Amino acid sequence: MNVQPSPEGLGRLIIVIGLALVVVGVIVSFTRTLRLGSLPGDLHWSGRGWQIWVPLGSSVLLSLLLTVILNLFLRRR
Repeated sequence: MNVQPSPEGLGRLIIVIGLALVVVGVIVSFTRTLRLGSLPGDLHWSGRGWQIWVPLGSSVLLSLLLTVILNLFLRRR
């Protein structure tokens, strides 16, 4: 059985992806203001000619925010 996606479903998917990209773009634009990357728990080591950055604190914060936002939007269905 060959199931083809409907044009309406594809259009909605493109809109959702576009909105997600806009949200990510706004977040990236305001990272200095939000202090992402310099939160407690973000690890940074540097030496002569190298550096390692592990954003653990920022990752946890973004995960919590995205969980709350997605739960608010997806529970309406």
